[in-house]
Amino acid sequence: PISANSSNESSPLAQKFPRLAKIQSPADLKQLTIEELCDVAEDVRQCIIDVASTNGGHLASPLGAVEMTVAMHYVFDFPDDHVIWDVGHQAHAHKILTGRFNEFHTLRRKGGISGYPTRKESEYDHFGTGHSSTSISAALGMAVAAERKGDMNRHSIAVIGDGAMTGGMAFEALSHAGHLKKNVLVILNDNEMSISKNVGALSTSLSRLITGGLYNRAKGDLRSFMEHTIGKNLTEAAVRVEHHIKGMIVPGSLFEELGFKYIGPVDGNDLPTLVDCFKNLKELHKPILFHCVTQKGKGLPYAEEDPLTYHGVGPYDIATGAPVASSAKPEDAVSFTEAFAHALIDAGKKDERVVGITAAMPTGTGLSKFEEEFPDRFYDVGICEQHAVTFAAGLATQGLKPVAAIYSTFLQRGYDQYIHDVCLQNLPVVFAIDRAGLVGEDSPTQQGAFDISFLRAIPNVRILVPRDNIDTKLALHWALEQDGPTAFRYARTKGPTIGSAEDRDITHGEVLREGTDANFLCIGPVASICLQVAEALDAAGVSIGVVDARHVKPLDSELIDSIAHLPMITVEENTLEGGFGSAVMEYFEHQNRLHEVRLRRIGIPDRFLSHCTRAEQLEDAGLGADSVEKVAREMLASLITQTQ
Repeated sequence: PISANSSNESSPLAQKFPRLAKIQSPADLKQLTIEELCDVAEDVRQCIIDVASTNGGHLASPLGAVEMTVAMHYVFDFPDDHVIWDVGHQAHAHKILTGRFNEFHTLRRKGGISGYPTRKESEYDHFGTGHSSTSISAALGMAVAAERKGDMNRHSIAVIGDGAMTGGMAFEALSHAGHLKKNVLVILNDNEMSISKNVGALSTSLSRLITGGLYNRAKGDLRSFMEHTIGKNLTEAAVRVEHHIKGMIVPGSLFEELGFKYIGPVDGNDLPTLVDCFKNLKELHKPILFHCVTQKGKGLPYAEEDPLTYHGVGPYDIATGAPVASSAKPEDAVSFTEAFAHALIDAGKKDERVVGITAAMPTGTGLSKFEEEFPDRFYDVGICEQHAVTFAAGLATQGLKPVAAIYSTFLQRGYDQYIHDVCLQNLPVVFAIDRAGLVGEDSPTQQGAFDISFLRAIPNVRILVPRDNIDTKLALHWALEQDGPTAFRYARTKGPTIGSAEDRDITHGEVLREGTDANFLCIGPVASICLQVAEALDAAGVSIGVVDARHVKPLDSELIDSIAHLPMITVEENTLEGGFGSAVMEYFEHQNRLHEVRLRRIGIPDRFLSHCTRAEQLEDAGLGADSVEKVAREMLASLITQTQ
């Protein structure tokens, strides 16, 4: 863990932000006046802008959460109190204020700090969060544990925002927390979730009043008086009437029905008001939902105007917001995601039964382009992957052709529905799995390393892996023609054409290069790495072929049989456990031929990979060109030794 007491003087940011360099921990904030605290908040915001302009990453969301973060660290006693960030990219200011300013310039870089909270990084990160809707469950668990250990003064705080409240798990946790009536504070960071826009002087004044002791003592005294004068039953009836009337005029009635005290909405960018409210909330030991309305992209005009575009960014010019010029070649311009989006629009034009579904990722999956063309055939269900999968199944039962575009790492949350609602019923749902494989600077929670393994274990599904932009288009059209569930997965990278673009037969694999000594049997864009290695070995007198298997389930058995007489090296951007290489081994095992084949497997090792660039991750996973060449040389050398 990074020490909260490490010196900030050596940070390259220290000269720009000398105030922040003096903050070793949240305890240093408590010595400041409110005016000084406001200055710190502005420095934190500018520091985030500065680092994101160089490193890229999430921008609009952490900017909106700055004042809320500063006020919370000023009032509460971290790390003794616990805070869980949901989703984790809101936590940039938290990292700066908890002893990591010195390392903040390394955000998302190899060996640097993560763009998300992670327990191994700091004692202030009480729970790792990369997906969403988990914070309330974790906070409740911590609150129950604190009570069981006799620590009645510890506060468990869940900061939930950026759409995370749309996830069903959040409401499951709210229901349980309200039932248990534990000391849990849920801070709803509402940045245009349309829960309420009622932010102003009156709302702020009422929130200050409600959080104060006078209001709550008066309400308690009034209840006691009513019970003595009109009886307990009539008092309960009056309370129910109060709740129903309140539900018609107060936006938080749903949370109150779940057992929470709803407070808000307040201006989540008004630091003095937040400090007052947090001081009062600190004294209330009950389930509370504190509703803060924040401005996404706060402090950066172009991010305020277009928070969607600046939600996640690459390096950019601070003055204009324009992306820093990329060194990518023109022929590399089309990404797998773009190729999929164009293919889906083409399919939609040809067949009105085609509909697109995503779970809060219309831009990331490319479905926003489909929405522009077919707004009545596009469905964004929110951060609800479970619902998305079963919703697609329901559409499929009625003859529609649903295409569910979901990130690999997020599809994990819809696994039960994938098994029972789609595969068990053999329904023709198409899964377009984006961000499959290694995704670069985002945390290990975002890596799509497991989808082949968990998808292929289930009966009825067909799985295909396109190697480039052309294959991606063909894969979608192939999938839409199947009469059962299909899945095709593609990487977060460019998809330049690999091999000939003419006369492709997507129903079978393809020999990209002939070889006489061995063959790389690969799937996906790693085919380009295999071709690169094969060419390098050719110069050394070693002839290795490159075969794109394309299909993972069922395998192209005819193609595999045709190359089984030579040593094979399977290459995949998926975990080795249960992946494509395992499928090839199982194929020969089922035929009692495993002893006949000479097989090595290359893939993602059995560990979570840390954040760094995608190229660096490929190297770390043994999927870089040098690593693949080394395995090929070692295998061939070993076989030569065995025959001598």
